[in-house]
Amino acid sequence: MRKNESAEAPERFAYLQSLVTEFQDTDSEEAKEQVLANLANFAYDPKNMEYLRELQVPDLFLDMLTEDNENFVEFGMGGLCNLSMDPECRDIILQSDGISLVTSCLSNRREETVLSAITTLMNLATPTTRSQLSEPGILQCMLRFSLAQSPRLRNLAAVFLQDCCSEEQVRQAQQQMQGHQTAIGIPLPKE
Repeated sequence: MRKNESAEAPERFAYLQSLVTEFQDTDSEEAKEQVLANLANFAYDPKNMEYLRELQVPDLFLDMLTEDNENFVEFGMGGLCNLSMDPECRDIILQSDGISLVTSCLSNRREETVLSAITTLMNLATPTTRSQLSEPGILQCMLRFSLAQSPRLRNLAAVFLQDCCSEEQVRQAQQQMQGHQTAIGIPLPKE
């Protein structure tokens, strides 16, 4: 750590802590949305990972995925997407039933939320989680997304299918889907 980095560390932690406290103490939905957006942005910087873990921000983001407020869900999912790149945060997410919570966001109407969910699932891929990530429901969902009009959604779904699944798993999911396109029940997000 360079000299100025070690000097700014306590200030950085204190600022992040003040954001978490503000989120917990305010009754304003708008203020909570702003704090979540800020925390999600801070989750992008590896320098903040240790502090965010200490402040239990991964759990906060996971809690947001089941909220009715779509902004809470979007910012929580975006924050998890950023955190999931860090191995220790990934483990926290996995230990908290994160795959199931993130998978539920694949049916979100907002494209940004869905894109963050797909990316997070890819970041959560480990030798022990691959079987969960290649379950037929997830594969069929990705196959549907790979046909979406949105290039971002279409391309990301294709990358997921290529990186997280075997060709045989994809082929089986395609066979299961034939003639059952509407039975999946996961709508495509609004563009």
